[in-house]
Amino acid sequence: MAAKAENGAGKMTLQIKFFASLRESVGIETLTAEASSMKGLREQLRASLSRESAALLYADGVQIAINQKLIAENWRCDDFEISPSAEVAFLPRVTGG
Repeated sequence: MAAKAENGAGKMTLQIKFFASLRESVGIETLTAEASSMKGLREQLRASLSRESAALLYADGVQIAINQKLIAENWRCDDFEISPSAEVAFLPRVTGG
């Protein structure tokens, strides 16, 4: 499943990964999207996933990592650049005991 860029030039192909319960809920392990910013990635996710699946990604506690580094910015509403060919991982809330 590949998301196509709707607007803007210079977009790069990103590898999106969904882990653990998010992978089960979204129904896919990986997705390819074209974006050069977090705003562009959010647009691609809304276009590529069902409304319910996209909503799960915005749940409290869901974090993202870009190239295996957790992102401190508020990815749900902030816009920042994403490096070309980056791997973006969506990580569910982790509980421990």
